[in-house]
Amino acid sequence: MALNDVDVQKQIKHMKAFIAQEANEKAEEIDAKAEEEFYIEKGRLVQTQRLKVMEYFEKKEKQIEQQKKIQMSTVRNQARLKILRARNDLISELMNDAKLRLRMIMADSGVYQGLLFKLVLQGLLRLLEPVVIVRCRPQDHLLVEAAVQKAIPEYMAVSQKCVEVQVDREVHLAVNAAGGVEVYSGNQRIKVSNTLESQLDRLAEQKMPEIRKALFGANPNRKFFV
Repeated sequence: MALNDVDVQKQIKHMKAFIAQEANEKAEEIDAKAEEEFYIEKGRLVQTQRLKVMEYFEKKEKQIEQQKKIQMSTVRNQARLKILRARNDLISELMNDAKLRLRMIMADSGVYQGLLFKLVLQGLLRLLEPVVIVRCRPQDHLLVEAAVQKAIPEYMAVSQKCVEVQVDREVHLAVNAAGGVEVYSGNQRIKVSNTLESQLDRLAEQKMPEIRKALFGANPNRKFFV
């Protein structure tokens, strides 16, 4: 049966409404999917940036922690060096004081004469050479000559050897030295330094652990000295 114009218009209107409905539904579906994808992408970007921020701050925190450790280590080392310098300065003062006291020994000619005898004899016994040269300060020549004359028979009795001892009149120890002697083999290749300063330095080196312990207490890191 043929449709009249009214029916045709109704069908067209119905089709238009159906198409519009389909279009609206499709548009809403596309809109919803786009919004969903937007939030998913937004969440992904936010999470990525959040991880980057966390990573950045973790890195910064590690850097700050490392800097703190370096600074603390630097401060500790500086403090340790200050303590070591102060201790070394104190020991240097004590050594200088001891050297000044050595000069007081020279003021007593009897004590100094006996000390020169022992220093010369010790030098002879260390060398055990047939010819020996002794050097001293120019002002000590007479005292050293007397010490040599006393030391030779003592040396011969102990070593069962003869020795010729020459007191050097041309080459001397420094006038302002503390005193004592230097004893050389005849060819001057072997030297025994028995000056008062060298004796003090050797004694200080040997006794330094005990000196440090007495001044600063036992060092737990140096138990082998105890």
